[in-house]
Amino acid sequence: MTFEGQPEETSATGKPMVRATPRDVVHIRMGSFALIAIIAIGVLGLVAGLKWLTVAMAVLAVIAIVDIALAVHRQSRRPGTTTEAG
Repeated sequence: MTFEGQPEETSATGKPMVRATPRDVVHIRMGSFALIAIIAIGVLGLVAGLKWLTVAMAVLAVIAIVDIALAVHRQSRRPGTTTEAG
């Protein structure tokens, strides 16, 4: 059941027909928000000459990019999906 009280559409095999799961949408949106902050902090670390901060932010940026890519991949494997998140 959806929030409005209507039954969720299902395919002939009984699988839910949703374009994107809330989990994937959250991973993509929060990941992109975190990526902006990580890049900004990394640039500040680079300008301030704090090499350890720049390296730590680079590692976190790679982790965020991989997380976003995995969420997009999970979303695109679902039948009837689009390339949009949400």
